[in-house]
Amino acid sequence: EMIYKGEKILLLKPMTYMNLSGSCVIEYAEYYKIPPENIIIIVDDTSLERGRIRLRAKGSAGGHNGMKSIIYHLKTDEFPRIRVGIGSPVYKDTMIDYVIGPIPEEEKPILEEGVNKAAEAVLDILKNGIDKAMNVYNAK
Repeated sequence: EMIYKGEKILLLKPMTYMNLSGSCVIEYAEYYKIPPENIIIIVDDTSLERGRIRLRAKGSAGGHNGMKSIIYHLKTDEFPRIRVGIGSPVYKDTMIDYVIGPIPEEEKPILEEGVNKAAEAVLDILKNGIDKAMNVYNAK
């Protein structure tokens, strides 16, 4: 929990399994009476190059099980999200190990760069709205 420009901001990292994230998100959304459009979801994305980010104002889960769970529990896909690229493995049958396994030391700086960009994008969304932030970050 933090205050940003006089507004309370909740930072939430669900400790459930990723594909059950929606149950945690809805619990906080209902308790604090937060409408979906005021929830910013940040997810990893294997279809994006490592370190790149992509912002969207709304949309489908795009195959991401955590996002599917959130959409299901919020009963809408109308909330902003930031996808952080983690790249993908050479062989698709190693996807689970790739996503949850240890990060090779040489990849940590580029992945950290993506996380930092996502944090900057959150602040930009809060200051200027999702549409302006998309114009800035999706152009890079």
